[in-house]
Amino acid sequence: MADFNQYTRWEHQMHGVRLPRWDDLPKFDLYMDQVTALINDILGPLGIDTVTPAMINNYVKHNIIMAPVKKKYQTMQLTDILMISLLKPMFQTDTVRSGIDQITAGDYPKQAYDNFIGQLEDRLHHLGEDHVQPAAQNLNEKLVQVAIDAVVSRLQSEKLLRLIKRPLRKVTKK
Repeated sequence: MADFNQYTRWEHQMHGVRLPRWDDLPKFDLYMDQVTALINDILGPLGIDTVTPAMINNYVKHNIIMAPVKKKYQTMQLTDILMISLLKPMFQTDTVRSGIDQITAGDYPKQAYDNFIGQLEDRLHHLGEDHVQPAAQNLNEKLVQVAIDAVVSRLQSEKLLRLIKRPLRKVTKK
């Protein structure tokens, strides 16, 4: 029962999570160490794995995000790194990039990012409640909803597994 109470407290903590919108991100370019500190600070309350410079360099190398200009990263790259960090545990980075490109093809990157973050926050703020999502009006909206469902389900399952953490019994053959 104590574990269930801990899970319920975690759900209530998620109700207070605030994620930055596009305009909340720095208006100036950042160096790598600033980028990793900012991204990890933003995602820390969600319990998402930390982002390392090696990961970001790999995204640049594989054209998942744009290369920095004079070793400095801009808002567009920050939002891409945030989205990739949220979605990478469930999808290959190429799939995440393709999804971001698809969504931004029908919407400006700022609007697409703000919409995704707003919907993710809304889902987190209603964890443990009966909350009905508005019906998707097109495939892009459905893609966003399904991606958010995946992120939230992953966060929930990882939290539950950490709380359960019972040692597994070995099955012995007789």
